[in-house]
Amino acid sequence: MIKEKILIVEDEFIVANDLRIMLEKSGYKVCGIAPSVPKALELIKTKAPNWILLDIFLQGDKTGIDLAGQLTEMDIPFIYISANTNQGILEAAKATLPYGFLVKPFREKDLMVMLDIAQYRHAQKQKYTNNTEPGLQQQLEHIFSKNEALAEKIKQAGSVLNAVLPFDFLWISRIQPKTSTRDLYIQRVNSNSFRTYTADQLCSELLVSSRDFKVWNTNATPNAGKPIFNGYDFRKLRMESNWIKATSDHFKLESALITELKLNDETFQLIFFSHAPEMYTRVHSDMSGRFESSLKFMIEQSIYGKDLSTAVQIQESPSIQPAKIAVLGDFNGIIGNSRLLHTVFEKITLVAPDDTSVLILGESGTGKEKIALTIHKLSPRASKPLITVNCAALPLSLIESELFGHEKGAFTGANEKRIGKFEQADGGSIFLDEIGELPLEAQVKLLRVLQEKEIERLGGNLTKKINVRIITATNRNLEKEVAEGRFRLDLYYRLNVFPIELPALRQRKEDIEVLVHHFLDKYSKKNSRAVTGISAEALASLQAYDWPGNIRELEHLIERSMLMANGTEITEIDLPTPSTSAFAEVGDNFKAKTMEEMERDHIMRVLKMCNGKVYGPGGAAEVLNIPSTTLNSKIKKLGIRYEFVK
Repeated sequence: MIKEKILIVEDEFIVANDLRIMLEKSGYKVCGIAPSVPKALELIKTKAPNWILLDIFLQGDKTGIDLAGQLTEMDIPFIYISANTNQGILEAAKATLPYGFLVKPFREKDLMVMLDIAQYRHAQKQKYTNNTEPGLQQQLEHIFSKNEALAEKIKQAGSVLNAVLPFDFLWISRIQPKTSTRDLYIQRVNSNSFRTYTADQLCSELLVSSRDFKVWNTNATPNAGKPIFNGYDFRKLRMESNWIKATSDHFKLESALITELKLNDETFQLIFFSHAPEMYTRVHSDMSGRFESSLKFMIEQSIYGKDLSTAVQIQESPSIQPAKIAVLGDFNGIIGNSRLLHTVFEKITLVAPDDTSVLILGESGTGKEKIALTIHKLSPRASKPLITVNCAALPLSLIESELFGHEKGAFTGANEKRIGKFEQADGGSIFLDEIGELPLEAQVKLLRVLQEKEIERLGGNLTKKINVRIITATNRNLEKEVAEGRFRLDLYYRLNVFPIELPALRQRKEDIEVLVHHFLDKYSKKNSRAVTGISAEALASLQAYDWPGNIRELEHLIERSMLMANGTEITEIDLPTPSTSAFAEVGDNFKAKTMEEMERDHIMRVLKMCNGKVYGPGGAAEVLNIPSTTLNSKIKKLGIRYEFVK
C-alpha cells in the first residue's frame, strides 16, 4: 500500500536526496524537492502533497517559518528538519504549530518515528477542531481587557510575547520625535516572571544620573535598517549607544533584535535583548514582521493606554462572610470563575472522553495533579486505576524497574517479581508528574512504550501489551530542555498532543476571593475552628500579592492564618518576606526560587558543611539520608561544580 505523498523543502541536495531515499524505501511517495519557498508553493499547487518536510533556512529571502504560516492556512501538515535547535529557533518554530521537529543529522529510524508521531498528532487534532490555542492577538486583547493595574497587564503581555519572540529584556520607545516619555522596559526575571520599569526606575537601578540619561537617550538608537545584532555587531551597537551599553552591562545582555513600527504617525522601536550571544536569526526577524499587528496593539495599549484598574475597595462591612460568595466555578473540585480557568475546563471536557495523550503545563502549585485526576474521572477509564508517578522522586538506578517492572533475579536485590507502574495502570491511566525530570535513558524506553504499546520487564524476555492512557505534567520549559539536550525532541512531540496550560494565580486574581472561602470552609471543618470570614483589608492584601507559590501557597497561608486568628475572622495576613527561604527580593517584587534551585542550594550547603565529602560516615549522602549514587546523580544534573565535591 502506497503511503502519503510528501514534499521535501530543503536547499541542500545531498540531504534532500537522502531523505527521498529513506522515504521511498519505507513506502512513501516523494512528489518533489524544493530548495526555496517560491518553488515549494509551485509544487504544492501542482502536486498536492499530504505532508511537507520543511527546512528552516532556504534559498532566497524567505525562510521555512514564512512558508509554515501559509501551510497552516492551507491546512497542510508539516515537520521541520533543521540543524539548529537553539531555544530561540524552537520557540519561533513552535509558534507556527508544526507536527514535529527533526534535528540534522538523523537516522532513518528517527525519521520514521517522527513521521509516525506527526501522523498520530495530526489524527488527534482532527478530533478537536475547537482545540486551537488563542493566537497572540487574542491573548493580548484578553490581557488588556482586564480590570487590573496597567503594569500588571504589561507583565502578562510580556510573558505571552516571549513565547513567540524570546527576550530577556525588551525596550520599546518612540524614535520620531525621540522622547523618553512613556518608554517601556520589560525584564524577564525568570521563565515565569516579568518586571516592568519606568525610565526613572531603570536609571536608579543602573546608577545613571538624569542628566546622563537625557543626553544618552536623545540620540536615536543606531539601526541603519539592520535587525539582528550578534557577536561583533552587538559589541558595535554598544559602542554607538551609551544607554544600550549601560543596560546590557547591568543585565548581562549579549545580542539584540531591532524592529521598527509606524503607529499613529509616530515611529516606535522595539529592541529585544537576550543573554545568549548568538540568539537572534533571520527567523526571529521574520516573526516580528508576522506579528506586526499584535506588536502594534501591545504598544497602543501600553504606551497610549490608560490605567483603567480600580483599587480594591475596602467594604463598609468589617468582614466578608462565605454566604456572600457565590461559588460559580466548581468543576469536579477545581474552584474558580475566571475566564482563563474556564478555558481549562472546556479543554478537559473536550479531551477527557478520548484516549489522547495530555500534557499539563504550569508553575508549581497550580494544581496539575488535580487536573490529571479530573481528566481520569471524566473518562471511560474512571472505573480503572489512575497510577501516579513522581518522576523527580524515582531513584536513578530503579527507574526502569519502577516503571516497567522486573523479574525475580533481574539484578542484585531483586528477590521477587515486581509489577511496574505501567502494568498496574493497564486499562486505566498513568500520570507521569514532573516528566521533565526523567533522564534521557528512561525517555528512550518511555517513547518505545508509547509507540508500541507494550512493555518488557527488566530481566525478562517476553513483551506484554498494555492499554494505558498517558497524562504527563511539568513545570519546566520543555522546549528549553530540548534545546539544551536534556529532553528528547521526539518524545516531546509525542507527549505534546493535547497541551493544557494552567494559569498562574497572579493571572486570575479574580479567583482569590472564592478560593479563600473554599479554604476557610475546608479547614474550619478539618480543624474544628470557628474562623469563617476574612476582613476586607486582609483580602485586599491577598489580592495585591503576586503569589509565586500559586494556589498551594494561598492554601497554606490561609490554614496558618486561621490558626493565628483571634475570633471568627482573619484580620491580618502574614505574607512572606524577602528573607523567607523560598523567595528572593527583586526590586519591588518577589522572585520564587524553583524547586530545582532550592534543592541545588541545599545540597551545596551540605557539601560545604561536609567539606565536599559525598560518601561514607559524615558524608553529604549520610547527612541528606539518600544513597550516594542518587546524590552523585543530582550533583551532575544540577550542575554543581567540582570545587564543592571531593
